[in-house]
Amino acid sequence: MLRLLVHVEGQTEETFVNEVLGQHLLRSGYNSVSARRLGNPRQQRGGIRSWQGAKWDILRHLKSDHEAVNTTMVDYYALPQDWPGRVEAPSKSSASAKAECVEAALLADIVGEMGPRFDPRRFVPLVVMHEFEALLFSDPDGFAHGIGKDDLALALRSIRQNFETPEDINDSPETAPSKRIKNLYPGYEKPISGVVAAMEIGLPAIRRECSHFDGWLNRLEALPAVFSEHA
Repeated sequence: MLRLLVHVEGQTEETFVNEVLGQHLLRSGYNSVSARRLGNPRQQRGGIRSWQGAKWDILRHLKSDHEAVNTTMVDYYALPQDWPGRVEAPSKSSASAKAECVEAALLADIVGEMGPRFDPRRFVPLVVMHEFEALLFSDPDGFAHGIGKDDLALALRSIRQNFETPEDINDSPETAPSKRIKNLYPGYEKPISGVVAAMEIGLPAIRRECSHFDGWLNRLEALPAVFSEHA
């Protein structure tokens, strides 16, 4: 009866997991799929917290529920520099390589803390490149329709066409995906509009365009069968 707990950065990711990803992953064989914001949401200000606090949350849940897989869904953009691999990642040549650098370092740190008897398949970190909003550029027309701004479809398509994949849309304070959207639509409300747009676009389109995100889902989808075989 495998459970999946997704440690997320904020309300948008929490809603996305509960309303979109959860229903999909339950069909892979999980008994439950739930999201939990890292830290105390009432005390959080200004984005993701430091790694030490986030790690304590993850370790606590791994140790308290031995029949659960834990994962993360956090944005690479503005990820604190104390997160493992974050300092080294900018030197990598591609978006996916940057994400994999951080994810490998996160896994190594958690495995080191959990000890030699820990099954590393129970922690499958994801770093979203470069923000949740990048996933929405998988279908600019669906994105525009989902946020009720069909007239923005051309501008969103223009942004998307400048990059090989949505996950390559960059991460400076001026050109991060969310900044680009805000420039076009100042009224964009991430926790509501972002998830509605994702539902309009659909997981198949996101997976087709965002290979790193798709690889993460592939790994999660495979785990219930793997653990069932070794039960």
